[in-house]
Amino acid sequence: MTAAPPTLTPTPRSSSGRNIVVVMLGTLGSRLSGILRQLIINAFPVALTDAFLLATRVPNTLRELLAEGALVNAFIPVYKSLDDTERRALARAFSGVLIAVNLMLMALGILAAPWVASLLVPPGSRIDFGLVVYMTRLLVPFLTLISLSAIAMGLLNADEHFRESSFAPVAFNVASIAVLLVMPHTATWLALGWLIGGFAQLLVQLPALNRFGLLPTPALAAHPAMRRVLKNMAPFTLTAGARQILNFYVQRLLSSGQYPLGTVTGYNNAETLFTLANGLFVVSPALAYFPRFSQHAAERDWAGFRTLTLQALRLVTFLAAPTSALLVALSGQAVSIFNAGRVIDVPKFQAGRGILEGWALALLPWAINTILLRTFYARERVREAVTVSAVGFVAEVLLYRLLTPTFGYFGFGLATTLAGLGISVALFAMYRRRLGFPLTPLLLHLAKIVPMAVVAGLVAWGVARVLPAPGRLLPGMLGLVVAGGAGGAVYLGLALAFRLPEVRGLLGRVRRRG
Repeated sequence: MTAAPPTLTPTPRSSSGRNIVVVMLGTLGSRLSGILRQLIINAFPVALTDAFLLATRVPNTLRELLAEGALVNAFIPVYKSLDDTERRALARAFSGVLIAVNLMLMALGILAAPWVASLLVPPGSRIDFGLVVYMTRLLVPFLTLISLSAIAMGLLNADEHFRESSFAPVAFNVASIAVLLVMPHTATWLALGWLIGGFAQLLVQLPALNRFGLLPTPALAAHPAMRRVLKNMAPFTLTAGARQILNFYVQRLLSSGQYPLGTVTGYNNAETLFTLANGLFVVSPALAYFPRFSQHAAERDWAGFRTLTLQALRLVTFLAAPTSALLVALSGQAVSIFNAGRVIDVPKFQAGRGILEGWALALLPWAINTILLRTFYARERVREAVTVSAVGFVAEVLLYRLLTPTFGYFGFGLATTLAGLGISVALFAMYRRRLGFPLTPLLLHLAKIVPMAVVAGLVAWGVARVLPAPGRLLPGMLGLVVAGGAGGAVYLGLALAFRLPEVRGLLGRVRRRG
């Protein structure tokens, strides 16, 4: 017999469309300022940037394991199931435990920096091992700052206050950019700029927490719901760990003598652009939908849950399909925006272009996976979802080994695409077995938007052929604006011709704002 759901504290709701727009605008600001930060970093010597970007992998890995990813996906469903008093008590207890764990990891990371760096820099690498160790030690405290920021983001998002948490990463980038522009171009200030940015990201969220009565007082105290949160976090942390092992493998491969100096920076340039597209058109809607998924699950409203799933999948695939096609067609133009100088660093450019071109193909299947995974987290069925994800990441590593010798840089993205497709199939099967799902409407939707996206990509590719060759900032920007604009206009025109509800909704919101 199923227990009755608890009496929940109602969350003041704005429309899901407004939430999505707010998160997307925050993500756009964050990613564009991140591109500017990456452009400034690319002006540093390649030997320094390669070492710095390897060192950032350490706190970023721990951040996903213990902070942003694990916290949001494990904490919000439990938090939404409690009344107001218990929510506050859980926030105090959880923030206290997370801070304590982070402080221990910070001390361990500083002591173990040489061993960690040896995982990233193989013998015979052209990258300065000692510099990686030094910068790793400087960057490890970033984990504590970003964990506190993640707590703030989780509390604000759970109550659907998305504005401050969505724009907080902009503060990180602005603070980092200010340090990079004002201070000397040294390893010390490059790392300290990262730390100052992390502090700024936390600081700008504190007034909102206080205003909404959500600011917790961390305490090392027990709470009955803590076990549920940790139970949800454990498998998520394992699958995130598997993904980070994959990232370490890739970074070690790219920093080996097999690839020229500048390849790591090229990889990170491609990653910055991919996370811009993925964050804006996939993760932003997923973050906005997640509290609603959690609320439907807490209320056992499975009909509403299924309807919301289809709505979310239609929206993210509608946005991801053309973005994927345009990035494939204009990958060279996209990575060119990081080169403001006159000289083209050919290894860095070729690495960024090839990796981005492959990753762009992965955007559509991983958009589907991002939404489906949230539906499992919202129902606290984390083990099922992360098991599929972990198997997928193992398969991705094997595909890397198989495909990169033949396809080169493009093989990285191709492996990610194939693994993503396999995960999508498995998640759909598990979702349908538990809840049922109207798969036919989604397949019909995909049958329309994928050919439309291909046409848009071909138009963009054709226009780019008559424009100046990419490699530097201005030709890259010209190609993105002119060729990308032409492809985007074709896609929107086809969407209007097919009367897709997503574009009608978008135009309706624009008219109302006008």
